[in-house]
Amino acid sequence: MPNDERILETMPTGTLGLVATDSCIGLAQKVDAYLQGWREHREHQHANESAFKDYYKNSYIIKPSTPRFGSGEAKCVINQSVRGYDLYIMVDVTNYSLTYTVCGQTNHMSPDDHYADLKRVIAAAGGKARRITVIMPFLYESRQHRRTGRESLDCPLALQELINMGVDNIITFDAHDPRVVNAIPLNGFENVMPSYQFIKGILKNVKDITIDADHLMIISPDEGATNRAIYLANVLGVDMGMFYKRRDYSRIVDGRNPIVAHEFLGTNVEGKDVLIIDDMISSGESMIDTARELKKRKANRIFVVSTFGLFTNGFASFDKAYEEGLIYRVVTTNLIYQSPELLSKEYYISCDMSKYIAYLIDTLNHDCSISDLLSPYDRIKKCVQKYNDEQAAAKNKYCLLYTSPSPRDRIYPFYWISSKRGIFMRYSYEFKPKAVELYRQIRCISFSQSLE
Repeated sequence: MPNDERILETMPTGTLGLVATDSCIGLAQKVDAYLQGWREHREHQHANESAFKDYYKNSYIIKPSTPRFGSGEAKCVINQSVRGYDLYIMVDVTNYSLTYTVCGQTNHMSPDDHYADLKRVIAAAGGKARRITVIMPFLYESRQHRRTGRESLDCPLALQELINMGVDNIITFDAHDPRVVNAIPLNGFENVMPSYQFIKGILKNVKDITIDADHLMIISPDEGATNRAIYLANVLGVDMGMFYKRRDYSRIVDGRNPIVAHEFLGTNVEGKDVLIIDDMISSGESMIDTARELKKRKANRIFVVSTFGLFTNGFASFDKAYEEGLIYRVVTTNLIYQSPELLSKEYYISCDMSKYIAYLIDTLNHDCSISDLLSPYDRIKKCVQKYNDEQAAAKNKYCLLYTSPSPRDRIYPFYWISSKRGIFMRYSYEFKPKAVELYRQIRCISFSQSLE
């Protein structure tokens, strides 16, 4: 486990408790492992005071139980005391892999079911916790954030309901519309962006990408994702482009106005690698249409980058797009449920967010500022610089050519190469075909002599 890079000298708010619902247990376990490793080796000037009771624990996870009656109704049971705890409740409202039984019939859990279980966990705490923070990576009902005509306003209503139940802070990631915070202006609401993790994941898995304005471009698939694209383009120092969806407002199909065409605004993309960035991949149609339009404009490799990979219509369209060369890689986070089928795709890159979440929890538990964690500018710059340095070192790997002074040995060129264990010599590639050729000549001479 890597050492904690943060210095936290303040007192903890309360005993740390990580409440992991069934929907988010895998991610919570990774977060817990980081917290264990950091706190086990952390030295603190107030370590002997009572506030540090249970500061070091084998696990911070509190596992609630949500049994259901035969009718499908449920309750929550927390099997340990949480009095005075600083609770962090993790829930993934998109995890459709979980099921429950209703009158003998098996149902997959919907976002409504997960949200109801979250409220049950809060209710089970019974107001005994010192502070409650809800970590909801995919914000419940975030796609219904504004009202058009006679329709419900679900996301603001849900936020107000959580606050009324005693929740102090809400942490989410890449909210569909961050202005939904206006529903709870007097309470804590953090909208965290995984921009650094995107860049880190791409550079870790793709070793031949060049980060400059001549070789890379950031694309927004629509006007709603423009802010994400502008920020990343500014940090990386590259150009940005945008597609806007021209819709037919005279009719409604599947609850929305159908898209007629995708119009492009931006500079030339010919020969450049492209990052299409958005908050979520739902069906994926918009992303694939954008990739197709970029290929028409002679873009090079296309990376589809999104915080949440929902893939509501399956993977067939992405498999086909990959086979046709429309997309090169699909990049999402592990903030929500990832099916085994998704993880097996050769074009898929998963960005791990567990360490980042652990930093947020550890810092907030000490009542310290998380401003530096919310601004990834410096971390992105360091990550890109490290990648560029590694690329430069790789290019200079065979820079020292040794040639023997002996004419007999001039067919044996050596290269000095470095490794973790030191510097050693290796035959060049050019020598290997030469050696094969000499071997074949010797075999032919030996065979002819044997015939004689």
